[in-house]
Amino acid sequence: MTAILPETRILPAPAESALPVPEAVVAFLRAYPEFLAERPELFRVLEPPKRVHGERMADHMAAMLAAERRRVRSLEAEVDAAVTAGRAGHGLTIRVRLAVLALMRSTDVIDTVTQELPALLGIETCALVSEQPDRRGVHRLARGTVARLLGPGRDALVRPTPADEAELLHQEAAPLVCRDALVRVPVWTGHPTLLTLGARDAAALPARQAIATLAFLGRAVAAALAR
Repeated sequence: MTAILPETRILPAPAESALPVPEAVVAFLRAYPEFLAERPELFRVLEPPKRVHGERMADHMAAMLAAERRRVRSLEAEVDAAVTAGRAGHGLTIRVRLAVLALMRSTDVIDTVTQELPALLGIETCALVSEQPDRRGVHRLARGTVARLLGPGRDALVRPTPADEAELLHQEAAPLVCRDALVRVPVWTGHPTLLTLGARDAAALPARQAIATLAFLGRAVAAALAR
């Protein structure tokens, strides 16, 4: 006699990406009320409740969550800005090294500054200006101009909007300059002297993490002029 086995139903396997129904989520949270409290990072992605009929606690929680999300976005923006500035500053450092090498082998410093340095630095124009020029190719500035433009205690300055003295500092290239840098050149004569850099692309002269690098370039130019 052959035994008759009961009919076996083969159920389809659940999809790996299937999500629980809302009722199951509610039941889970009721069974584990400490779940969200132990995972505060989830509040950054959850949509906070809105006050419907005077539930001030909901409003308070919504405000806290909104403030936290704003803080996170602000921190992310600061990190992104720091990374971008760091990359730009590193690129400028490499270009300044190439410029210093050009100055070391130069037999005509003024020509190297005005003709070679713009291409090496990735900018539009580069020039030397002084309140008492001692050689051809150095443009004259009125007395007190260097102190007024740089300010006290500064060896370099990056200006996002080069308005003051733009035509004097950059000559015929002034209309192309969207950002410039002014660098003190401590020449042995003591006459106030500047190295002026003008860029069409703002990224070529980063405002952050560039001052020390530019100041080094100014000292290198002064050393080349003293040879």
